[in-house]
Amino acid sequence: MIVKAAAGGGGRGMRVVHSEASLLNAIHVTRSEAGAAFGDDTLYMEKFLEKPRHVEIQVLADGQGNAIHLFDRDCSMQRRHQKVVEEAPAPMIDEDARQAVFKACVDACIHIGYRGAGTFEFLYEDGQFYFIEMNTRVQVEHPVTEMVTGVDIVKEQLRIASGLPLSFKQDDIKLMGHAFECRINAEDPKTFLPCPGKVNHYHAPGGNGVRVDSHLYDGYTVPPHYDSLIAKLITYGEDRATALRRMQNALDETMIDGIRTNIPLHMDIVRDANFMKGGVNIHYLEKKLGL
Repeated sequence: MIVKAAAGGGGRGMRVVHSEASLLNAIHVTRSEAGAAFGDDTLYMEKFLEKPRHVEIQVLADGQGNAIHLFDRDCSMQRRHQKVVEEAPAPMIDEDARQAVFKACVDACIHIGYRGAGTFEFLYEDGQFYFIEMNTRVQVEHPVTEMVTGVDIVKEQLRIASGLPLSFKQDDIKLMGHAFECRINAEDPKTFLPCPGKVNHYHAPGGNGVRVDSHLYDGYTVPPHYDSLIAKLITYGEDRATALRRMQNALDETMIDGIRTNIPLHMDIVRDANFMKGGVNIHYLEKKLGL
């Protein structure tokens, strides 16, 4: 079983138990951590999956009876439950299960009267989807979905917030190609310690199929008070292999001088033989790093 904080997030407030004897202690420790971190010590338990993938479904709904999905994303490349690399669409998914979960997510949005952009997150193992949670917001990894659908998710969210109906119907949404996103963090690529400081020189990659979302510039000082994310590097291609090759090239071209970043880690990941095949599980990166 896995014991989770009901008010938790970001991978905090979770304990895995493999025996009845360890359950009571896990509940006690997790409850204390949840109360301190989230101000709510409510817990719940669910089945623990040994080797799942993290697959999520992007949705848009206007609260007026209209809802659509924008296909799926694979976010299985994680460290300590924090996403590192994402891609769309998710590779190597049973198609019947995929279509069933698309329908379930859209139906849920209509049933609850959901309004805005959102993401249903699942664990996927042995051809089955297991619901984790719904993120009722735009997520860091939304650009990969934008690249493969052509939908500006933020723009559509603003339209919905202003009271307008959805601009699209489900039949209007077509899946085109493949996209990857690497989260560039100001942190040591080996110890993962935060590395705030002054950026002496910043050079972003460019070219066809390359997108960079960042606030960096020469002379910018990365503060120590916030999340270490400093850039999102996104690449697109007509197929997965092309998008991945463009990501390899884009990472090689990126220069951030003055602080340490996790770019060397990303350069290793996108050339990893198993990742290049697709379909690695959520424990793969930590095992690869020997954690």
